[in-house]
Amino acid sequence: MGDVRIRPATLLPPPLVYAVGLGAAWWLERRFPWGWQPPRGAHLLAWGVLAVSVLLMLWAAATIWHHRSTVNPYRGASSLVTGGPFAFSRNPIYLADALAYAAVTLLMGSAWPLCLAPLVWATMRYGVIAHEEAHLHARFGAQYQDYCARVNRWFGRRGSY
Repeated sequence: MGDVRIRPATLLPPPLVYAVGLGAAWWLERRFPWGWQPPRGAHLLAWGVLAVSVLLMLWAAATIWHHRSTVNPYRGASSLVTGGPFAFSRNPIYLADALAYAAVTLLMGSAWPLCLAPLVWATMRYGVIAHEEAHLHARFGAQYQDYCARVNRWFGRRGSY
């Protein structure tokens, strides 16, 4: 796999994990319908959540690029980014992906994406995020540990509640 100080040993491309989950849910829905009628106005809410997820993703990417680091999960971080959306989430891009997954689930009107969500989450947590965290810890040491002590993995500053 290589030296985690140089780059993360990420197993799968993160967008592929969410896309496969939604693709499998779509396939299952076509063969074994398990749909439901979303409440009135749910589609509007879903499109709003999708828009927020895209904006969060763009904000996070712009923040990373501003620090001259990379959004590529197969390349090593050149700096520890803790500002912008990273001040309230250690994984704002993956948070945006999860919001998009939830929005598409609502738009699909199927229970299948909900059933597959734990598998998608576990794949992201252990197949992607764990490797990125190991890389950041190896690369930035105490600075990364301090950051982890201040900011939650998904959302929220520690000790701010």
